[in-house]
Amino acid sequence: MKARIVRFVTSAVLTGIVACLVTACASNASSDAHVTNSLADGRSGVITFASVTPRSTGDFLANYASNDKAVIEGSLSLPENAASTVPAVIILHGSSGVNPGERVWAQRMNALGYASFIVDSFTGRGIRNTEKDQTQLSMAADIADAYAALRLLATDPRIDRQRIAVMGFSRGGFAALYSALAPFQQTASDGDLRFAAHVAFYPSCGISYTSAHLDGAPVLMLVGGKDNYTPAAPCLAYADTLRAKGARVEVKTYPNAYHAFDRPTALRSVPLATSARDCHGVFDLDSRKFTMIRDGATLTGAAATAESKSCLTRGVTMGGDAQGREASPTDVAAFLKAAFTAGE
Repeated sequence: MKARIVRFVTSAVLTGIVACLVTACASNASSDAHVTNSLADGRSGVITFASVTPRSTGDFLANYASNDKAVIEGSLSLPENAASTVPAVIILHGSSGVNPGERVWAQRMNALGYASFIVDSFTGRGIRNTEKDQTQLSMAADIADAYAALRLLATDPRIDRQRIAVMGFSRGGFAALYSALAPFQQTASDGDLRFAAHVAFYPSCGISYTSAHLDGAPVLMLVGGKDNYTPAAPCLAYADTLRAKGARVEVKTYPNAYHAFDRPTALRSVPLATSARDCHGVFDLDSRKFTMIRDGATLTGAAATAESKSCLTRGVTMGGDAQGREASPTDVAAFLKAAFTAGE
């Protein structure tokens, strides 16, 4: 197994979002590792478990069980001296893979009294990172991994299956956010099993998923006011769209923050990073119709796909922000406390 590149910075390069929404993305299935189907024995640490690798959103929805199988890993840790069953938080990484930032958040969850499960969507599929090429892995695969992790944690007698949240960063934030849509939950979950809360750090909202039906869980989005990678404005608009459908949505905007504002890194320019900040589109999960907007005109079919490529731009700024880095742990803690208390 090749060594992973470990970095503090996650990224949400959006080049492959549309390609993976509409057409096929590459798949690397692994089947050699031992698969854990149940946590009834109370194990912790590195857990190898099964997921699927949908090549597109359509494959996820129409052929979930028939998608290429994948064997991936997660790192499970529980709070010390837990007296009874505890809530849990599934943590999804960004385009650089699992890095120290995800591990810091896992420790924070444990300190709050929650189990944490960091999902590694890349290594088991032979991917080191997707920063330069998002088409290596469909965004739908990240959502599939989130639900595979949910099903697995629900078998652990130490974890309250009704109080399992999902939290993600950048690419992982995309999955944490859109996994709130009912078509994903109904396709990938077992019965009425669903997430208790969704926490999305700087997700992509310019090209979004939509559905008339949601899973009913509260949503927290944390965005940077100066983010020129995955801008805040489309997420604010998307939050209003969710609220109009009855969702409980909170948005925390840190005015001076850029992408990856929660990380202990200095601001830096990434000239070759690709952003969809100028793209505007929707994939309707109910109709499975993809549309793009250009100059006020609605595009479909081949025209929409072409626009999704031509609207991409390069050059972003990334790095930590003092306010975002300090405030986001408090904001997340308050949100999860309320969500988990409501689920008791």
